[in-house]
Amino acid sequence: NSLNVKPHFYSKAADQKSAAFFLPAIFDRRNVYHTRVYLHKDKEENKMSVPAAFFGIIIIWSTTPLGVKWSGEGLGFLFGLTARMVLGVVVCLILMAVLREKLPWHREARRTYVTAGLGLYGAMMFVYWGAQYIPSGLIAVVFGLTPFLTGAFAAWWLQEKSFTLPRITGMTLGVGGLTIIFAGSEGLGTEAVLGLSAVFVSTLIHSISTVMVKKSGTQIPALATTTGALLFAVPCYFVSWWIFDGTWPQQMPSHAVAAIIYLGIFGTALGFIFYFHALRYVEASRMAMIPLMTPVLALMAGSYFNAEPITTDVIMGTVMILSGLFFYEWRTLAIRIRP
Repeated sequence: NSLNVKPHFYSKAADQKSAAFFLPAIFDRRNVYHTRVYLHKDKEENKMSVPAAFFGIIIIWSTTPLGVKWSGEGLGFLFGLTARMVLGVVVCLILMAVLREKLPWHREARRTYVTAGLGLYGAMMFVYWGAQYIPSGLIAVVFGLTPFLTGAFAAWWLQEKSFTLPRITGMTLGVGGLTIIFAGSEGLGTEAVLGLSAVFVSTLIHSISTVMVKKSGTQIPALATTTGALLFAVPCYFVSWWIFDGTWPQQMPSHAVAAIIYLGIFGTALGFIFYFHALRYVEASRMAMIPLMTPVLALMAGSYFNAEPITTDVIMGTVMILSGLFFYEWRTLAIRIRP
């Protein structure tokens, strides 16, 4: 493994110039390239705290559903989605230039970009379409099913131990809480059912993509993964907008523009950088616990900013979700509080 290899005559001065130049001749061109890209990037990227990235994802994803709903109002969901992703990839490219990071382009890297990009394209297309017909808080509620789906795929493809008794108990309580919230929603018509179904398909695509990116095992920095995925997905968004819409909005509501800017910078660029960084160091099924935390905050944001009601069923479901989190993480909690 060339990720952490240093030459036997390694020195700080050599490290500051280029470790790839000083590698022994036994490394072929491919290994030299891998080492040049990752030897120092891993060291730099490790400065980003995994818990901080985890917390950042929770905050961003809790506010994303409301942003998704607002960004399509008066603009069309395809325009709002495409504009968000274009802004996101521009921000990522600027960050790469400022940080002087190179975009890996070997076969494994390209495969990762395609996998992540396809998941990003499919999941966002469905969730943006569905967001037109349901309250923003329900988007996060449906995405709360991600732990079950991701746990199943991770157990199948990654052989992760996602179905121990405590985890099954925790996921069951979480899904039960989400079911109560869903069942208590009033005024669900045909369009709302279609919207919820679309968001569920988005959740399914997101879960599969998460496990496939994890399965690839490619040690690519989070910023590069996000940039590569967006470079693949953005043309797909643009073509979709051109075919199914293709019209420039006559008017641009201020809240829709603000939502696009927020989602482009935080929801797309920083959010996915945090996500792919945490995904490298945290098992896929545990990453899927994030959507079990975000529904509560998303429902509160929808209630405060968009006058979406919080009912008794929502409160009951929230209690079950928090109980499920306790059971799911009980081993970790027990180790931390052990004297």
